[in-house]
Amino acid sequence: MGGIRVVAGSAKGRRLAAPDGLATRPTPNRVREAVFNSLYSLDAIDGARVLDLFAGTGALGIEALSRGAASAVFVERDPSVADVLRRNLEATGLADAADVMVADTDAALAALATRRFDVALVDPPYAFDAWPELLARVPAALVVAESDRGVEVGPGWAIHHRRRHGGTVVTFARERIGSDQ
Repeated sequence: MGGIRVVAGSAKGRRLAAPDGLATRPTPNRVREAVFNSLYSLDAIDGARVLDLFAGTGALGIEALSRGAASAVFVERDPSVADVLRRNLEATGLADAADVMVADTDAALAALATRRFDVALVDPPYAFDAWPELLARVPAALVVAESDRGVEVGPGWAIHHRRRHGGTVVTFARERIGSDQ
């Protein structure tokens, strides 16, 4: 996957490594560009605290850091993929603003339960379908969910917008505040 690059910002043009095989599916450059154009229009990235769940190569969180996010926590369960992610952070010069957690999503969300993030980038395998249960535990104000279809966000979230990019559907959802929602 030599074609994965940082699209914009301080690390623009830097190549990102990806592990061999098909287990990791980095978000394509054009989809990342569209996602971050939307986040920019929402004024959601500059200075943001970002959570990158199912991080893989780190392409989404690295793009956020490159474009001005203050910090990012990357969650990746596979230690060998997390090593590739760490190398990508070093190669882009963004490692100082990042924390890589090698843990499954459930364990990571339990450990992060007392923290708050401005944006959560959530890109599980396309077969994943437990979205409402997952998002109920994500401690963020805005979620960007990537799938091969629109996702059901559950009662704690309101869909802001949804866009299809070829075989990828990106859903933007804002946290609902208050018990009467």
